[in-house]
Amino acid sequence: MGTGTDVTVSDPLRITRSGFLSDYSRLTTSPGGDGALCWRNPDFDAKRYNKVLITRILVSLKADQQQAVDPTDLKALVDYFHSSLVKALKPQLQVVDQPGPGVLVLRIELSNLVPTQVSRSVAGTAIPYGFVAEAASGPASGRPAGTTPYLGETGMAMQFLDGASNVVLAECADTQIGRKYAANVDAGAAGATDTWIKGYMSSFQSWAYARGAFDKWSLQIAKQLAVLRGTKPE
Repeated sequence: MGTGTDVTVSDPLRITRSGFLSDYSRLTTSPGGDGALCWRNPDFDAKRYNKVLITRILVSLKADQQQAVDPTDLKALVDYFHSSLVKALKPQLQVVDQPGPGVLVLRIELSNLVPTQVSRSVAGTAIPYGFVAEAASGPASGRPAGTTPYLGETGMAMQFLDGASNVVLAECADTQIGRKYAANVDAGAAGATDTWIKGYMSSFQSWAYARGAFDKWSLQIAKQLAVLRGTKPE
């Protein structure tokens, strides 16, 4: 789906605590979550749910956002994330538009939504040996390897609720940052090259990393729910 799921990386230090979730202090690193922090109610039995409702996705921009953001871009991103979730979840859960018994409700907030500064990416690429400096700039600035300060950033908080009782079943939070220089070394030479190219090309599109993050989260949610429901992930 989209630009792939290896071109962004989680940065737990940048997770936004906006108050959307009920208790951020109980979030811990989620196995298989690529750095996402989650909490699950011990009484959450995923097998009880065969339907899913994705409520309207909320969006907040970074407080010190320097770039103007076109509202039509935000709508397109929200629509993309919704479609990505539907595509990932539909094989195992019926997507509905009303809560009720057997319905798992997903509430989502996107925060600190920052586009890539494409002009800086172009300038950095044009400088002789710019690759060497850029590739090392992530760790030097306290960011994950392969990132640079001008790349896109996307935060997410998600709640899973019972559609009948509105009881909170689970909560997650994550922030994904684009990687201009990303290589999936575990995927072999072809896979590493593919990831590298996608990461590089995404650095010249304002919202490509956001779409990559949305696809990654959608796949992670679908896989984790499949595990909890005792079914094979699609």
